[in-house]
Amino acid sequence: MHPATLPRRRFLQSASASGAGLLLLPSATLFGQNTPSKKLNIALIGVWGRGLAHYNTLMKENVVALCDVNELRFPDALKAFPNARTYTDWRVLLDKEKGIDAVVCCTPDHHHAHIAIWAMNRDKHVYMEKPIALTVSEARAVRALYLQKRSKLATQAGTQRHAIPNFQRVKEMVRDGAVGTLQGAFAWGNRQLPRPGYLPAEGTPPATLHYDQWIGPSPMHPYNPDYFSGRAGANCLQWNMFWDFGTGQIGDMGAHTMDLAWNALDAKYPTSVEASGDPFNPDVTPVKLQAHWQLPANAWRPEIRLSWYQGKVFPTSPKKFIDLDGIGHGAMFKGNKGVLLSDFSTRMLIPDAKADPADYIPRPREKQFPPIGDFQEEWINACKGDPTKTSCNFDYNGLMTECMALGLVAYRAGKRLKYDGQTGQTDDAAANAFLTRAYRAGWPLQG
Repeated sequence: MHPATLPRRRFLQSASASGAGLLLLPSATLFGQNTPSKKLNIALIGVWGRGLAHYNTLMKENVVALCDVNELRFPDALKAFPNARTYTDWRVLLDKEKGIDAVVCCTPDHHHAHIAIWAMNRDKHVYMEKPIALTVSEARAVRALYLQKRSKLATQAGTQRHAIPNFQRVKEMVRDGAVGTLQGAFAWGNRQLPRPGYLPAEGTPPATLHYDQWIGPSPMHPYNPDYFSGRAGANCLQWNMFWDFGTGQIGDMGAHTMDLAWNALDAKYPTSVEASGDPFNPDVTPVKLQAHWQLPANAWRPEIRLSWYQGKVFPTSPKKFIDLDGIGHGAMFKGNKGVLLSDFSTRMLIPDAKADPADYIPRPREKQFPPIGDFQEEWINACKGDPTKTSCNFDYNGLMTECMALGLVAYRAGKRLKYDGQTGQTDDAAANAFLTRAYRAGWPLQG
């Protein structure tokens, strides 16, 4: 038995689970690609935290492998998936479990691009919790590989709020001229999580926690139990503000809130970027940050500026009586005939005083963008049928993630940068060093 594969008996005793192991067959023998009634063989990497949110959907499929760096998470997971084999190293899982069809990844952020690429290199469908990458080069690598395989692999980035019907209504209003000619788009989040630096060394990892695997491709940092002290679904707030483990709020809630704007803008690569915020800390991403990207014109709108604000920094409110901080996480679209404000589930149109109300007529129901439905089921159905039928595939989300990561590059560079989307390079050699990151030996991005 490989040392990273854990004995099932050890967990079944405490999980009160039973059942014989599942014989894995090649995908083609288990089901036809276009027969949605058949079940997928799935590996869940990261069984706690966001992983718990997938249980109800995954219990309808065949979860044949589980991976987590914390062995204490397996007993509960095995209650839901009693036939699954267990691993503490996702690299071993992907190499040994050749019969899986798909991977759901709920690990810390600094593993995301690696797991996405390793899985797609093995022709596995991928559901990846956000953000799908930490750096510009990682986002481009994930997207490029997906584009090579998009005809056979279904991907979904875990921006599940995208399925809220309001996202579609906002998109329709912007595209249909509710604010007139679009002049600018803004998104913001008001969360503040200040930290002075990486946590100091404290104690030693318990025998059941594989800390080296948790560090993964990032540089080694000393163990501290506070990295693991958060509640399920929010433990990311213990570590995602540190440069080696995450991108802070621009990649956390920003992945959801920027999606409100990105979904409506029909954008691709920015041509320039500038950003400012807290004084640079080599350990910690900024709490206060604003980033601005220039987006080229397309068939239905002119060139515009897209902006992100975080940490109690906000764009100018369209009216003195509107409190953007009270919205919390929101988006705003300004045009020559009005302003559209939105949070995840509601929206408000403020027409310009001189605008003619007859200029904008909402779409009839039959012409509205169709509802997405269950976000996870959308991906499951795409895995079994048409792999292109997901709302947040690695093309759409990869471009947005690249854009946001570029904002952090401009922040670190401290200057306005021109950007070439074809080459993935800025006009500043020093800034280009921030487009990527170094990986520890044994953790290559292309595996």
